[in-house]
Amino acid sequence: MTVIIQDRPIETLREEIIDQLIMNYSHGEISLAAFERRLDVATNTDNHQTLVDLTQDLELTVDSAYTAKKEQGLSASIHEQAPQDHDYIVSIFGGNDRSGIWNVAKNLTSITIFGGNDIDFTDARFSRDTTIKIYSLFGGQNIYVPPNIKVIAKTVCIFGGVNNKSSACTSNSSAPTITIEGYVIFSGLDIKIKVSIKEQLMNFADEMKKFFS
Repeated sequence: MTVIIQDRPIETLREEIIDQLIMNYSHGEISLAAFERRLDVATNTDNHQTLVDLTQDLELTVDSAYTAKKEQGLSASIHEQAPQDHDYIVSIFGGNDRSGIWNVAKNLTSITIFGGNDIDFTDARFSRDTTIKIYSLFGGQNIYVPPNIKVIAKTVCIFGGVNNKSSACTSNSSAPTITIEGYVIFSGLDIKIKVSIKEQLMNFADEMKKFFS
């Protein structure tokens, strides 16, 4: 028996609808303006029927070629090397910026004392889940994550605060997980996505359009 739409997990349904929108856009079945308009609705609504209605008039469904390209284009960058067990970023009366292409260690300790750290995972390469130990005293830390990463924040704040604007979860069960633990004292921790989910999906859709042209 088919599960009724309202009982399906909303994120799973959302992903399926977005995939079908990209599939039809990449094959020229809908215009860029129509694709972007429907994508805006798909990424913002939590109504099952509204999601389903977005593709009711579209005939093309996802095929194996699309699935293979999606795994390459939207998954987190993975490296095959054994991960470094521990890595450290320490700023005392100073600042550090870790960004670009770099291999993520299994455990990362980030310490700021009257200083600041910027840790950018946007182009980083993962091999497995990562735990970040945060220790901030009169400092600040920014952590930038891609949309296809699971983020779990479990910090203790004392006269400080954590602002988590990450996507929080992804329906991809194989996606790496970043677990953030530690202490934020008279400090601030910002966790955010540098490239928005919409921007990433739009870029991927354009790549798929070129691929299928």
